[in-house]
Amino acid sequence: METIEKNSNQEVDNEALFSRKQMNRRTFIKKSVVAGLTGLAATAGVQEVLAGESGKVDRKQPAAAKSAEENESTQFAKFKFNADGKFKILHLTDTHYVSGDPRSERALKNVIEMLDSEKPDLVIHTGDIIFGRPAEESLREILAPISERKIPFAVTLGNHDQEFGMSRREVYDLVRTLPYNVNSLVEGIYGVSNDLITLESAQNDSVKWVFYLFDSNHMSKLPGIKGYDYIHFDQIDWYRKQSAQFKQRNGGSPVPSLAFFHIPLPEYNYATRLDTRRVLRGNFGEEPYSPRVNSGLFVSMKEMGDVKAVICGHDHDNDYSMSWNGMFLMFGRFGGCDTVYNDLKPSGARVIELTEGKEGFRSWIRVYGEGITQDLEFPEDFKTIL
Repeated sequence: METIEKNSNQEVDNEALFSRKQMNRRTFIKKSVVAGLTGLAATAGVQEVLAGESGKVDRKQPAAAKSAEENESTQFAKFKFNADGKFKILHLTDTHYVSGDPRSERALKNVIEMLDSEKPDLVIHTGDIIFGRPAEESLREILAPISERKIPFAVTLGNHDQEFGMSRREVYDLVRTLPYNVNSLVEGIYGVSNDLITLESAQNDSVKWVFYLFDSNHMSKLPGIKGYDYIHFDQIDWYRKQSAQFKQRNGGSPVPSLAFFHIPLPEYNYATRLDTRRVLRGNFGEEPYSPRVNSGLFVSMKEMGDVKAVICGHDHDNDYSMSWNGMFLMFGRFGGCDTVYNDLKPSGARVIELTEGKEGFRSWIRVYGEGITQDLEFPEDFKTIL
């Protein structure tokens, strides 16, 4: 594991690093444990939520999943800055939870500690929520601590979530029925977990931030194109149209935005392997495992001028933040356990704090049992190299 706290004018032996780390994910893919193991009973807190009254929710909680007909005009979740001008997002990723598997106890404890320590206004999980059968029980148990604390949450799916007896749509539909989930259903474009959430001023209904959630899908289905799937053209077109509408309503100025999804863009690879001008802070432990083709989302975000940072998961040994070509490319912190490969221990989560009226944001990593690390101001702590 390499911890990089320097700008990237300094040489990094990327090829040696990548050759060491490629074996981790390849071994993981080939030897993934797919089983509903028995042993660990759900905690009392989880059982209480599952057995409780799911209808008692606050104003941020939508009803159960909507039908396609009801989603002709999608209503996206809206939040407001708090009275103190702050808004905190807890970013969870790669919990890889398996109900009944004793190894998953650590993942559940990590989620609970992150929630209780940070007390976020919103939780965003960027996928690989589960990693075994029974899928429904696994989903309910690992997400129950969020509902139990009455914290609104949204998810976008990872590449493994549909591998355990439920389709991606079935997984997403189930998640949307859980207490305090705020996901919407966007019909007519590729993927099932595309969504957006707006953050309004504490003083009025003007939109100050937009959070885009993209479904980065599973594996490529194009003949001759192997590896991970990409974010498709109709998903990008949907984003561009939404972005343009927010810009128009904002008097012609782009609304600052964050983008969340599971599989990192090819630009993560370009920046770490090919461009020494990037500025990187945090743990750089493995090659970014991106799609082999580039569908142009990064360029579209640059053209629209609104997305300030992309936040992903997928790579269990990375939790770095990187400034590259005027945008932040970031990873969350692996939130799982030994059901999958992980050299970046202990697990944890990324936190993003926004302040109304302030350009940029603050972000840090909370590590299970250890506290806060990588407490950084964006963009102040990243000096652009000319």
